[in-house]
Amino acid sequence: MAAHRIIVTGKVQGVGYRNWTVTRARVLGITGYVRNSGKSVEVVVSGDDAEVEKMIQLLHEGPALARVDNVEIHAANDARLKGFTKRLGA
Repeated sequence: MAAHRIIVTGKVQGVGYRNWTVTRARVLGITGYVRNSGKSVEVVVSGDDAEVEKMIQLLHEGPALARVDNVEIHAANDARLKGFTKRLGA
């Protein structure tokens, strides 16, 4: 099991990035959440190592209208979250 807190910067707000992230995470069976944080997007993911790696790769791409400039990956405690949700901003 892998758990990460990820900060995505660039043109990632107002372009459907959070909804896109929720859809991809649910398909991969990952738990966690996504929310706006300042001018960036924060993503917390937990799940199978291989699926989490796929999600991280997808976060580098983002939806069509997004422009991802940077993806910072930090270790996180495995919070055993249920499902994957979109939360209000930090």
